[in-house]
Amino acid sequence: MNELTGKKIAILATDGYEESELMVPKETLEEAGAEIEIISLEKGEIKGWKGKDWSGNTLSVDKTVDEAKVEDYAALVIPGGQINPDLLRANETAVTFVRDFFNTQKTLAAICHAPWVLIEAGVVEGREMTSYHSMATDVKNAGAKWVDKKVAVHQALVTSRNPDDLPAFCDKIIEEVLEGRHQKRQAA
Repeated sequence: MNELTGKKIAILATDGYEESELMVPKETLEEAGAEIEIISLEKGEIKGWKGKDWSGNTLSVDKTVDEAKVEDYAALVIPGGQINPDLLRANETAVTFVRDFFNTQKTLAAICHAPWVLIEAGVVEGREMTSYHSMATDVKNAGAKWVDKKVAVHQALVTSRNPDDLPAFCDKIIEEVLEGRHQKRQAA
């Protein structure tokens, strides 16, 4: 299964990423042939969160968000957890990177609490999305249509609810990357 060979995919994360929501997409996309780069706020390593505690697992950062170039990637994945997206949405460089990536019409995927970053980037209005259930009001208040299903897709924007949805989330990312850029249309 090398359908993504030659595609480079960015995962935007910092300390406190939900371990499964980063590692499962990373491993699945690598198995599909993609090259993965971990993009973060600072150089060095980032530490994951698992369940209710720090996992002890760390990942090396490939590039900082201010070094990364939107045009270098076929897709952008943002894992959840509560800490990771909260720190990302408070960083203007990360928010700008997400907004700029969204505007390319390439695949942008966010799971669990990661739609907080999409909301901060101002890219959710009029789109069908899902998220962790406690964020439904946040998503609705930002102007999106919140749905309770494993994966929601609005053009190239892919969202999922939680780690249980990872198989559907990863499958949909692969499908969307293979489709390529989507025509830019106004939100419904």
